[in-house]
Amino acid sequence: MKLKPFVYRLMLAWSLLLIPLVGSLFTQAIHWSVFDYFVAALLLGGSVWGLSTIYKARFSKQVKRSLGVLFLLFILLLWSEMAVGLFGSPLAGS
Repeated sequence: MKLKPFVYRLMLAWSLLLIPLVGSLFTQAIHWSVFDYFVAALLLGGSVWGLSTIYKARFSKQVKRSLGVLFLLFILLLWSEMAVGLFGSPLAGS
C-alpha cells in the first residue's frame, strides 16, 4: 500500500502542532484558537502533499530540488504573512 509513507509524513507534520499546544499549557503568551490550529494543520498538510507531489513527479533531481525549494519558500512566505503580516495583506488577520 503506497498510502502509508504519506500518512506517516502527514502525522509527523501534524505532530508539530503539539509544540504550541504544550506551550500554551505553561505560558499565557500563546493564544491559539481552534481556528488557528485548523489553519496550521491545513498549511502543514498542504506542505506535505505538495512536497510529496513534487517528489513523485517525473523530473530530474535538479528540477525536483528547485521546485521543492520554491514551494518551501512560498509556504514560508505564506506562514510569515499569516503570523505577523509581513506584507500587510488581509491574510495577516489584523
